[in-house]
Amino acid sequence: MPEKKAINHGYQVGTDFISNHLIKEIDSTTIHAYPDIWLSGKDDSSHMAFMQRWPTSHLTDSDAILKKPMIFSEFRKSSKDPGYSLSARDSFLNAVWQVMADGMQSYDDGYEIVLSPNPSTSSLITQQSNKMIALDHV
Repeated sequence: MPEKKAINHGYQVGTDFISNHLIKEIDSTTIHAYPDIWLSGKDDSSHMAFMQRWPTSHLTDSDAILKKPMIFSEFRKSSKDPGYSLSARDSFLNAVWQVMADGMQSYDDGYEIVLSPNPSTSSLITQQSNKMIALDHV
């Protein structure tokens, strides 16, 4: 669907999400998001705008066209990026998150979140988890 390319914000590489997931033996869809790589040189507000638009487009396609659940399995907001801040990460995580348990710091790649030293992030994930629990009661 050529009109879907507009969602990619100038990023001309990728796969055909809908065609790739039309295979009947595939029972869910998946996406990964790396806005700080895909939108290299753009600021945090550009990354956030992309993250508010792009996953929603795929979720809509998963639901309306493919009739399959979507798994958001990877994202990138590295603590090793220039200009990184905890508040920017928390804003980004309002949409997506990835948690690592205490004691796993030896696997630190800059993308992990360890909750105990980050109470604001822990609170945000708790709020999002409660929203997901509430969906079960709708």
